Amino acid sequence: MGFFTKPTDAAAAAPTPLTRERLEALMTRREWYFGVDDDGDLGGVWDDNTFYFLLVGEPRAILQIRGRWSRTLPETELEPLTALLNEWNVARIWPKVFVRPEDDGSGLVVYAEVATDLRSGANDEQLERVVDCGLATGLSFFEALDERYPAPEGTPGADVPVGGAR
Repeated sequence: MGFFTKPTDAAAAAPTPLTRERLEALMTRREWYFGVDDDGDLGGVWDDNTFYFLLVGEPRAILQIRGRWSRTLPETELEPLTALLNEWNVARIWPKVFVRPEDDGSGLVVYAEVATDLRSGANDEQLERVVDCGLATGLSFFEALDERYPAPEGTPGADVPVGGAR
């Protein structure tokens, strides 16, 4: 929306508090498959990459969209991977990207994350834009990783939907 343009009815709608139920309704409207994990977090798979939609902070009003790349890399890649992630973070606002060792020591896990403070609430259009931003920018980063680190032929996607299909 431009500076001097009249807001649409959806943009002018009053913001309402962020809830998991609102996120579920958005995903249901879009006919996305998603699940709920043991902690009550929403998650799903886009292009073999797992994304979580977390409500964090107090009063749980920061929407954090965190994607996990579908593959792991060997720990020997830490230095070049860290340089790549730093370059990405310097050149772009979204998503924030980072790496950490897999809990079981099997390699490096790469994440992309967009966090937005919605303490003042959001209307449906605003919420959809934040979700779209988190998914689109995360997938864009994962595509760049796929180009830099091509999967060996015949490598299946590593992740499955969180909590199963809706």
